Amino acid sequence: MAKKIILSEQAPKPIGPYNQAVKTGNLVFCAGQIALDPKTGKMVEGDVSVQARQVIENIKSVLSAAGTTLDQVVKTTVFLKDLNDFAKMNGVYSQYFKNETAPARSTIQVARLPLDALVEIEVVAEV
Repeated sequence: MAKKIILSEQAPKPIGPYNQAVKTGNLVFCAGQIALDPKTGKMVEGDVSVQARQVIENIKSVLSAAGTTLDQVVKTTVFLKDLNDFAKMNGVYSQYFKNETAPARSTIQVARLPLDALVEIEVVAEV
């Protein structure tokens, strides 16, 4: 099976040797997104709620470039700088992913994220 590199102009450009997403077969594997504003390349200012919203909007843009949507996400992994921010992140997350169709999810507290982000999310979606 051949892999196809997915790049969206509406999402932040990668800041390292990776791509926004890779499509293989009927699956899209999205790299972790942090709260970079795709227009400026800078982190958005605000708490974990503000950052989580930007992260998910970035993911939506990458998925759109791959020909799919958040509704087709089958797995998410959420990395939080501080697990005490879980409720705030979850409040934003639940606006995008409804209980009855939500993907499987893992949430992990990490020591540090790129550019000192408060949250990073990666997804796998079906096309």
